[in-house]
Amino acid sequence: MQKIIKYTLFSAMIATLGLQGCKDSYFDKLSDNPNQVAVPTLNALLATSTYKAGLNNYNVASIILPYVQYTANPAANGAGDTYQAIDFSGTWDALYFAMADANEMKKLAIAQNSSEYKGVADVIIAYNLIMVNDLWGDAPFSEAFNVNNLVPKYDKQQDVYASSMALIDEAIVELAKTNSAVKLAAASDLIYGTTAATERANWLKFAYALKARLLNKVSKTTSYNPTAVLDAVSKSIASNNEDARMQTFRERNFWATVALNNANQSLGGWLSEQLIDALNGTSYPGPIDPRLPKITDLTVDGKYIGTVNGAGNRPPGANTLKNENYISQNSPWSGNTSPIFLVTYAELKFIEAEAAFDIDRTRSYNAYLAAISANMDKFQVEAADKAAYLARPTVSVGAAALTKDLIFKEKYIATYLNPEAWNDARRFDYKYKDFTLPVNNALPTFIRRLDYTQGERSKNGANVPADVPRTTKLWWDQ
Repeated sequence: MQKIIKYTLFSAMIATLGLQGCKDSYFDKLSDNPNQVAVPTLNALLATSTYKAGLNNYNVASIILPYVQYTANPAANGAGDTYQAIDFSGTWDALYFAMADANEMKKLAIAQNSSEYKGVADVIIAYNLIMVNDLWGDAPFSEAFNVNNLVPKYDKQQDVYASSMALIDEAIVELAKTNSAVKLAAASDLIYGTTAATERANWLKFAYALKARLLNKVSKTTSYNPTAVLDAVSKSIASNNEDARMQTFRERNFWATVALNNANQSLGGWLSEQLIDALNGTSYPGPIDPRLPKITDLTVDGKYIGTVNGAGNRPPGANTLKNENYISQNSPWSGNTSPIFLVTYAELKFIEAEAAFDIDRTRSYNAYLAAISANMDKFQVEAADKAAYLARPTVSVGAAALTKDLIFKEKYIATYLNPEAWNDARRFDYKYKDFTLPVNNALPTFIRRLDYTQGERSKNGANVPADVPRTTKLWWDQ
């Protein structure tokens, strides 16, 4: 891993001009020879780091979508659908490349006395590190960015979690400062650059959002502190307008490319029966969820029907007739210009609902309703349809009848296409209604972690932990 980082540290360097215009020159820099990058600038490092945050959100989501049954393979026995061993070396490397770039930004920020850039660097390092930790558990970090050490040790998964929290806490301190010697360059910030007047404040809220996520993730452990979770939520993202998102692409949103490829018969992006049935009135009898038409299009038969994980597309079309649903370019989540959502206001309200559940049931219920409403707005659901859904007796149950099952059921829809969905599925022990093991499953039960990559075993094999079953729970999942 370190050898790769050493020689590709700036392989994704982005030009600092024209960042918001999506011009070819902007993205051509992504493949620059690192030997031609003499002195990286804070602006260039900010651009590449914020872009990679969105890209890695997509990379990791692509791995976990079949695990949470948002998507399904059109062929029977698909490796992801059936929990087979898969080598995700490319994603591992991409996550560490992103951290390496952000680490360089942090060092340069310290040298230039820029608390704003330092805080943002901490947030981005933490964001990527958290995803590594969530996928694999133990991972290199304490020795990861010493270019003179090509075989860094693996930190224990609890220590990686602690390092992530320390980065977030440091970011909060830095981003609270208002006297930074070098201010963030909005034109280079692909996450909050369009909110220039509140850019620093929004990054601070993003940091608190990640803190709330981390604190809530340990809900199964004795260290869980719902009061601390609620405190972080109260200081985090406070409206849909403050969502952490990346919306700058060379051609189109990454998921829109999946949808386009499906339309061109490359056959990716089929939606799982589990997701579709959760929305079409099957798992929860009644009218369809108004978000369903905002996620996918009707089939050629005028239906909403998903693909069974592990079984592949149904005959007779067998993935050529479009008689099952797939990711749509018409969706606010996967349209050509749709943003990649890193953290949303709706997710934070669901975190609040969960954390407040045993403390203040009224607050929990109000947060639950606010989360659904915010997610409906994000999906561009018509106001009348949203009001009708919220008025359903199965949704508007009242504070006394609220359950955590309802919170997780609704959050499952809100985290569509987001890596955080797998963390929730594991914390919830996959107890979503009608959620079953995939057909032809390679494991005896649900998947809980990934195998370490072949790339790491070939370059740092002496330090890579021994393989454990993919059903082995991470420390926070036990």
